[in-house]
Amino acid sequence: MGGAKLVVLLLLFAVWAPASSAQGQVQSSTDDEDWRNRTVDPNDWTDGPELEGSPMDEPRPNDPVIIINVSYQPGHLQSNVDGSIVIELFEEWAPITVDNMVVHVENHIYDGTFFHRVIDDFVTQAGDPTCKTSGVYPATSLSCGSGGTGNTIPLELNENLTHVDGAIGMARDTDPDSADSQWYIAETEAHNLDPENRQNDEGYATFGVVRDGMMHVRAIALVPTSDDPTGLESLQNPASSAGRPVYEVRINDISMLGVILNNSTIEEPPLITTQNEASNSLEKFTPLVVLGILVLLTALALRAGRIIEPVELETTEDSDLGE
Repeated sequence: MGGAKLVVLLLLFAVWAPASSAQGQVQSSTDDEDWRNRTVDPNDWTDGPELEGSPMDEPRPNDPVIIINVSYQPGHLQSNVDGSIVIELFEEWAPITVDNMVVHVENHIYDGTFFHRVIDDFVTQAGDPTCKTSGVYPATSLSCGSGGTGNTIPLELNENLTHVDGAIGMARDTDPDSADSQWYIAETEAHNLDPENRQNDEGYATFGVVRDGMMHVRAIALVPTSDDPTGLESLQNPASSAGRPVYEVRINDISMLGVILNNSTIEEPPLITTQNEASNSLEKFTPLVVLGILVLLTALALRAGRIIEPVELETTEDSDLGE
């Protein structure tokens, strides 16, 4: 009977051990912090910009996606609002500019800064790492609005990229190759910034577009500023060019959300495709298997007990007779 019990214990261990191992492997994979291994489903986006038939309208599989978490006061005597703006970066069409943005995001240079230039019906501008509140807003660095990292990139244009509603572009000075870390989001279409519509310069480079959270871009565009202190859409200053928000429009942080899911590569999975599914399957039928094994082994053990004991007794009796 002792041998039968040992067999039962060994079988129980063998059945449960693989399930525990599979769970451990799945847990380690979900802890991966590499953003390129995380996918973002475009079906989750519900608040995008107005579309105009541009190549930028459709999300492109495997493009990087960033998320900007903002906090702002929409108007006088109004409560603070927290929100997120999700932006796709067109890596294939603007590799240099996108890489520049990704590096800055990964280095967290935008965290804790604020939008320093807001013009309704045009753009909302940020990205200056020196634009951080010193004590109480609007106190900040004297270089706010003209600061950067000191590393510039060339003007990168692509025929697929224009200033559609919600486009993100690189701010620069008069030198077309002077873009650094500052960027802007078009609160409406701003095709007057496209190179083909410029007469005195080479135009401005866009490299992405808002995919979700456009309501916050529009709300930020309407906050009271030094040029438009009322914050009322009906009382806009037509000469507004460098409006500093009256209340801080803070960028809490910007992070890499992941890459856009490639739906075309999704296939019907086999019955068992991952360690996790294997673990779940084992968890479902393991109790039944164990119960069956226990019943079978118990029956065998009882039968073996009835057969072995008489044989041992008979052998002992024969030995005694021989003496």
